[in-house]
Amino acid sequence: MNILYDERVDGALPSVDRAQVLQALRTALPDLEILHREEDLKPYECDGLSAYRTVPLLVALPERLEQVQTLLKLCHQHGIPVVARGAGTGLSGGALPLAKGILLVMARFNRILEVNPQGRFARVQPGVRNLAISQAAAPHGMYYAPDPSSQIACSIGGNVAENAGGVHCLKYGLTVHNLLKVEILTIEGECLTLGSDALDSPGFDLLALFTGSEGILGIVTEVTVKLLPRPQVARVLLASFDSVEDAGRAVAEIIAAGIIPGGLEMMDNLAIRAAEDFIHAGYPVDAAAILLCELDGVEADVHDDCERVAAVLTQAGAREVRLACDEAERVRFWAGRKNAFPAVGRISPDYYCMDGTIPRRELPRVLKGISNLSSEYGLRVANVFHAGDGNMHPLILFDANLPGELERAEAIGGKILELCVAVGGSITGEHGVGREKINQMCAQFNSDEITLFHAVKAAFDPQGLLNPGKNIPTLHRCAEFGALHVHHGQLPFPELERF
Repeated sequence: MNILYDERVDGALPSVDRAQVLQALRTALPDLEILHREEDLKPYECDGLSAYRTVPLLVALPERLEQVQTLLKLCHQHGIPVVARGAGTGLSGGALPLAKGILLVMARFNRILEVNPQGRFARVQPGVRNLAISQAAAPHGMYYAPDPSSQIACSIGGNVAENAGGVHCLKYGLTVHNLLKVEILTIEGECLTLGSDALDSPGFDLLALFTGSEGILGIVTEVTVKLLPRPQVARVLLASFDSVEDAGRAVAEIIAAGIIPGGLEMMDNLAIRAAEDFIHAGYPVDAAAILLCELDGVEADVHDDCERVAAVLTQAGAREVRLACDEAERVRFWAGRKNAFPAVGRISPDYYCMDGTIPRRELPRVLKGISNLSSEYGLRVANVFHAGDGNMHPLILFDANLPGELERAEAIGGKILELCVAVGGSITGEHGVGREKINQMCAQFNSDEITLFHAVKAAFDPQGLLNPGKNIPTLHRCAEFGALHVHHGQLPFPELERF
C-alpha cells in the first residue's frame, strides 16, 4: 500500500538544519530537555504501529505549559513541523515522527489536578494514563467509562486525539461522549478552551470537532472528563457458537430485543485459542466464536437482563451459555478479551491490527468477506470485535522477514476497510486514520468533503505544521488513487449478497 502524504511532508519539506534548530531551542528554552543524539532519538521512531518508522529531527520533553507555548511559537516562526506524542500506544501511525520535524512528547504532563465527586468530573493533564483516572476516582465510588485495551498505558491526551473507545463504549460511549472540556494550544502558542464545565456550551461544538482530530488542530494541555458512579452489579455471560456468522447474528438480536449491554464483545477461534493459551480465561477453545456480554446496573435489573440475554443467545444458536460464577471469573473473562492483541502476538512473528466499523446487521456478511480475503491473500486473520457497536479489529498475521508479506498484509487490510465502506460503515472506529488509513480516506469521502476537512485544518493551522501528512489526504493524491473509491452496496465479493 503506497501511503499518501500531505504535499509538504518528508521530501517536499524544506531542508532543516538540526544543529541550528537545536541551538535556537536551547537559546529560547534553556531548561527544556531536548534529545538529539541518534541513540536517544531511535526509541521514538514509531508508535504502536511499528511497521512504519522514522527517526525524528529532535525530541522535546517539556514539563511546563510555558515551555510548550514557546516551542510552538518558535516552530511557527521558522516553519518547523511538530508532531505531538503521548504514551505512543496508538495503532494507526498517528504519532509517527517526521525526519524534518520536532516530536513533542507530552508524557511528563501526568498530574491529576482535581477529582470532584459532587460535580462528577476530573481535571487531568494529557499525560495521565486512562486507568489512573478510574483509580483516582475509585475511593469516591466513581470511574471513567472509556476503557481501551491499552488503558494501563495509554494517555488521556492520546485518547482525545484518537477518540478512543473500549469494550464498554456500546453503553457508555467513546471519549467524545465523556468529555466536558479540553484546554489546547494552537500552533501559534495561543491558549483555547473548547467545551465548558457545563453539560453544553454556546456556539459550534468545537469540542466534538477537536476530539478525534489526531493532533492536526492543536496540542492538548488539560482535559476535564466526566465521571460515572460505579454500577452496583456487573455480570458477564459467555456464549459459544459453532459459526462466526451465528455469533454475528446473535449480536443484532440482543440489541433488537431492546437490551443495551455494558459490553458486547466477539472473538473467533484463532483469537480464542491465542487468548486462552496466554491468559487461561476459561474460553472454549473448540468454539468457532464466542460472545462476551456484560450487563450492569442494579441487582434486580441485571438478573432479569441476564435471563433475557441467555434466552436470546440460545435461540440464536449458542451451543453453550455460561454466567461468570463470581467476580474473579468475570475479571478472567474480560482479561482474555483485553489481552487478545498481545496473545495473538505470541503465535505470529508480526500482526497488523485493523480498525473498521460496520452496521451490526452486516456482521455475518463482513465476516464472510474477511474469510474470503484471508484465503485470497494466504494470510491468517484473527477477528476481535467490539461487536455491540460494530467496531471490528481483524488481526492480520504475517512475517515481516518474508519478502512481500508486509505488503500483502497491508493490501488485505485496505480491502477489509473498503469492505466496511461498501456495507455502509467507516474505515475507523477508535484507532484513528493516522498514516495507516489515509489511502482509504479516499474511499470513505468525496472531494468536496476532503476539501472541507482541509478548510477546517487551515482555520486552526494555516501553515500545515501540526502533524502534517496524517488524517487527511490531498485531493491530488486522492485523484491518483481514484480506483479506491467504493460505494455502499458495491461489495468486493458477489457471493456475499446472500448473507
